[in-house]
Amino acid sequence: MTAHNASLLLPLIQADADSILAEWLTEFRSAASDRQAATEARAVLAAFTRGLEAGGGDVDFAAGPWEPLRDALAQLSASRAAQGSSSAETSRFVLALKKPLFQRLQQQIKDPVRLGDTLWWLTSIVDQAAQHTVGTYQSTREEIIRRQQQELLELSTPVVKLWDGVLAVPMIGTLDSARTQLVMEELLQRIVDSASELAIIDITGVPTVDTLVAQHLLKTVTAIRLMGADCIISGIRPQIAQTIVHLGIDLHGIVTKATLADALALALKRTGHVVSRPAGKA
Repeated sequence: MTAHNASLLLPLIQADADSILAEWLTEFRSAASDRQAATEARAVLAAFTRGLEAGGGDVDFAAGPWEPLRDALAQLSASRAAQGSSSAETSRFVLALKKPLFQRLQQQIKDPVRLGDTLWWLTSIVDQAAQHTVGTYQSTREEIIRRQQQELLELSTPVVKLWDGVLAVPMIGTLDSARTQLVMEELLQRIVDSASELAIIDITGVPTVDTLVAQHLLKTVTAIRLMGADCIISGIRPQIAQTIVHLGIDLHGIVTKATLADALALALKRTGHVVSRPAGKA
């Protein structure tokens, strides 16, 4: 019976595709641009038609004939996720296809039993298609969020070359294991690439320092030294200094400075640079 359902619906779509598309978009009442929604609807309907042509009378949406439709819905979900549309809106877009197809089947089939069977088959297919969009939407959205988090993490931990032999890493926000690992990898690679001998880690923008943060800093300093370079930690405010003492954290052997300016002055001295005003300037 399912094969008959497919062979019955296919000519209805082929004969009236443009009207079906128009009614579908009217039913959905898309907030997106008319051109965008029409392009998406046309692609999905074409894939649905190919599935019917391939013998997609089976209610199993995972079957081979429905692969073109699954691919089209995946592209739809990815596009809408990237544009900020919700998964509910994307699913509703697919479900809106039911009405124009239902109307044509009702006009075509007079036998109530056969009509009920066909509508049930079509409902099953469209509902599974809508569920598929939700699943692919969520996967795409999660990937977008992961990529954005990674990009923000990289932007928040820049390694800056101050001058030959000296690098600086201004830390802003909370330090965790993932961020520390990223900083360490980037900083060590830059030390190798630039043959730098000194790195300044500025924690002025780090709101609090606890045992875990201190351990992350110590690991980074140790890794820098293993590469043959030295490190200065700047931004040790009074509150942070008191916290480090209360926690019993041992920073012995690590050069610390209260401000980034103090760290820069020390870096200039160590590298043999002198900063002076031009003659005649106050």
